[in-house]
Amino acid sequence: MVGSVLVRGDKIVAEAFHLSFGQAHAERALLERFEGAIESDDVLYVNLEPCCHRGKTPPCTDIIIEKGIKRLVFGMLDPNAQVSGKGIAILREAGVEVVGPVLPEVCERFNRGFVSVQKSGRPWITLKKAQTRSGQISNKNGSPLKITDQIQDEWSHTRLRARHDAILVGVQTIISDDPKLTVRYGDISFQPARIVLDPNGRMPKEANAVGGRMIVVTKETKGTKETKESKENGIERIQIPFKNGSFDLDKLWKALDITSILVEGGERTWKSFKDVGMIDEEVILIG
Repeated sequence: MVGSVLVRGDKIVAEAFHLSFGQAHAERALLERFEGAIESDDVLYVNLEPCCHRGKTPPCTDIIIEKGIKRLVFGMLDPNAQVSGKGIAILREAGVEVVGPVLPEVCERFNRGFVSVQKSGRPWITLKKAQTRSGQISNKNGSPLKITDQIQDEWSHTRLRARHDAILVGVQTIISDDPKLTVRYGDISFQPARIVLDPNGRMPKEANAVGGRMIVVTKETKGTKETKESKENGIERIQIPFKNGSFDLDKLWKALDITSILVEGGERTWKSFKDVGMIDEEVILIG
């Protein structure tokens, strides 16, 4: 998630952001759309070091130099080994005054999913659960127990669900609770993908969660040598091998183009992530 602003004096004269993968990066989007002339005192601000390699888009360092930017302030170095420090070096060699990193911890927190993928090869994983003050997460018979209040629900949707690429649950949660797994408060224009761990193919076809981008992960069948992908009734299905009694999560991450995941349950799913040390942040709502 990258944004850029062009400042003249004490006024923002242009701004842009990286809309989606494969589209123009923030700096390029801004400079390509800016119709005025760049003045010598203009300052370009960006929260991530400008890229210097050609991927889906041309290097941002090229257009920064070409358009005559003389001063750039950046928030954090790019953790991508193709860029890290190289973009800054190219700009300085071209005579651009570069200031930064500025508030790198804040910038890294903002882009923790991207940073995690680059440094650890997996998404940023947040585990979220709700429990009573006594630690109860469901009724004694296993049926759903309403724990959180309206304020907690709204916070959970706007601050957690809406800020992760995907929501992940085990199939038993789908069977027992039949959740929608959608963002229903605040800005609902973005809906995270829904991932269901379903080793034995028990996912109900009429579940409330079916819709949008849904990924059902099943256990790799005997004789299958590689991950299989298929799409049926709007559901993406992938096969991932088991390792030590649960899904091989390293192989799962390689099969997904996702940078952040909110793990919502249930208890067995929470344990599987904790057992392999793949929890970056844990949020517990007390009702």
